[in-house]
Amino acid sequence: LVPLVVFGLYGGALADAIDRRRMILLSEAGLGVLALVLLVNSLLPNPLLWPLYVVAAGVSALAGLQRPALDSMMARIVPHEQMTAAAALNALRYQIGAIAGPAIAGLVVAYAGYPAAYGITLAGFLLSVLLCTRLAPAPPSPDAERPSLRGIAEGARYAWSRPVLLGTYAVDLAAMFFAFPNTIFPFLADELDAVWALGLMYSAGAVGSLVLGMTSGWTSRVRRHGLFVVFGAAVWGVAIAATGWSTNIWVVLACLAVAGAGDMLSGLGRATIWNQTIPEELRGRLAGIEVLSYSVGPQLGQVRAGTVAGWTGTRSAFWSGGLMCVAAVAALSVTLPKLLTYDADTDEDALRRRTAKEKAAEPLPTPAS
Repeated sequence: LVPLVVFGLYGGALADAIDRRRMILLSEAGLGVLALVLLVNSLLPNPLLWPLYVVAAGVSALAGLQRPALDSMMARIVPHEQMTAAAALNALRYQIGAIAGPAIAGLVVAYAGYPAAYGITLAGFLLSVLLCTRLAPAPPSPDAERPSLRGIAEGARYAWSRPVLLGTYAVDLAAMFFAFPNTIFPFLADELDAVWALGLMYSAGAVGSLVLGMTSGWTSRVRRHGLFVVFGAAVWGVAIAATGWSTNIWVVLACLAVAGAGDMLSGLGRATIWNQTIPEELRGRLAGIEVLSYSVGPQLGQVRAGTVAGWTGTRSAFWSGGLMCVAAVAALSVTLPKLLTYDADTDEDALRRRTAKEKAAEPLPTPAS
């Protein structure tokens, strides 16, 4: 977590100061080198343990560096009115990876061993680097400053000054802190006498997100994306609370799938608002704050869930967290009403960003001969 947060914030500032395509290429190549380290270690007669910890820290650091540059590229590539559809496709990529990746890896390890799994991973990174070379350069703005703590603070001040942006971060943190339950899944499975379903519990949310992502065509016609953020987070909280009240494992799995769909909907709203409103010169730093939001919230949520489960029981940790999530989202909606009323067609920041993008796309005038 620490490398992801530290390098995520620094990576955000770096993404506003250098070519983002270069950042993506170098970090992807670095991840490939780490895959090579794992491959070499797995081929040793007696594989060592410490390289696994080094690689884990390295992956977190490089992911923190890469994520802001990768996320901030979308607004340059995708037309303004197609941001929601692009966000859905981007999220779909993660959900497919979350479901299919572990399953494929398990099969490869079981039938071909760890060296084959790491070799396939290395080949995947090599292919990814080759594909990334086809991206167009994404140079910083001409007046971009070198990465610094002052620059990171400037991004934080901008987010704080925009109630809509602040609301997206706050709702996400509240939803994850109060209602992220993964750490207590084993205890709930044991109480339900359904230890066999533990793996299904961990994947149910991803399945719900995947289903919503694959049926999200209608979301591109919506302009009130703040409603997505709030309603999706509220659905997440209600579904987590219902999980704690359920006594049937299949109902539990259905509730977790609904929770995943709610989280996906809220995420679509957040990503769309970010890409529609954040100025190009601050996009990397705000993406770095996004890394902080999505990484810290779930970790703190797992601590809360485990602590409450230890004090009052597993089920109460679910339903109390879900209800507190709904209450927090409602309170934030009242405190930051501009999030609820956000409209992509009338919001000042969205209109300013759309105008700037249209001007940048205009062809340069032909010099007189």
